[in-house]
Amino acid sequence: MKKLALVMALSCAFVAADALAWGYDGHRAVGAIAEKLIKGSNAEQQVKALLLPGESLESITNWADSAKAGVGYPPATAEQQAYTDANPRHNEYHYANVPFQYLHYHDGIVGGSDVDIVQTLKQAIAVLQGKTDPALNPHQLTRRQALLLVAHMTGDIHQPLHMGSAYVSVDGMFAVPEKKSDIDSVSLFESRGGNSLLLDDDKLERLAKPLIAGEAKPLPEGAKKWPTKPFHSYWDSTVVDYAMRRSSTRTADEFAQKMIDSKMESQIKVARNTGDPVTWPYQWADDALAASKLAYSDVTVGKRDGQPNKRGEMEYKFALEMGPNYPVPSSDLARTQLVKGGYHLAWLLQSIWP
Repeated sequence: MKKLALVMALSCAFVAADALAWGYDGHRAVGAIAEKLIKGSNAEQQVKALLLPGESLESITNWADSAKAGVGYPPATAEQQAYTDANPRHNEYHYANVPFQYLHYHDGIVGGSDVDIVQTLKQAIAVLQGKTDPALNPHQLTRRQALLLVAHMTGDIHQPLHMGSAYVSVDGMFAVPEKKSDIDSVSLFESRGGNSLLLDDDKLERLAKPLIAGEAKPLPEGAKKWPTKPFHSYWDSTVVDYAMRRSSTRTADEFAQKMIDSKMESQIKVARNTGDPVTWPYQWADDALAASKLAYSDVTVGKRDGQPNKRGEMEYKFALEMGPNYPVPSSDLARTQLVKGGYHLAWLLQSIWP
């Protein structure tokens, strides 16, 4: 448990740095799939009109994460700084922490907020549709900002832990809060999308070695390997690396092309969304909740440890154990969600700009 306490003190830096890896891999895979699918269409031309020289749909998928400019990120550009200054809650746009046991997302749900990922996507899609009602665009997003957010957050919402979160009871069991006030950090604890659930990283490597072919992607220059890995980070980056290795691909572009060539969308039955595109994030949220139930299966909560944060409040983290075969079905699920994200992004853009 000394390792657990050590990581608690450093977890903010670790999570920020690891989130960048998801941007380069998972997000770019989603963007690369969508970019290939809209080639030659009006949607491609409309996207290009909002891009800067040297940008592509694939490359901008990491813009919203880079705008955070925290530990592990490059300095923010002037454009990103203007965006974050005008959107002080922009960090909250990327996720919702809905209990993973729930079946459907709705406005006002436990773990949701007025700026969560569904609400942000709904707003950005309306802006791209040209809707000018101020109520639909409370943050006064520009059309370019709307595209940057849609390109990124369509990927985020398909990551199971960006929607479905675990809540842990005092006896170390997954529990279901019925209202926000149930989450009191005394009898019921929030895992913050799995960030408070820690895997032993060395143990994870030993577990995955006979199951996942190929070599793991090396850490970015200057990055440090910590003894534990947040479960959220496993789903942001590690499992994406597993999915690519099992597909015999190493880059987002290679992965995207192989998924398209193999007609993976037909194999996993990617459903086309229906109705007004502003409602599609609700459909994606429900799909992500279904995926999160699979993500949280075959894992068990271990010992709890608490440390005071900078505000003097106690923050709790929990050891997490996964089943002996977990890397295989989790990487299958990651592949499925990446493909869904890419196709849904392409179909969304083509629906907005037929």
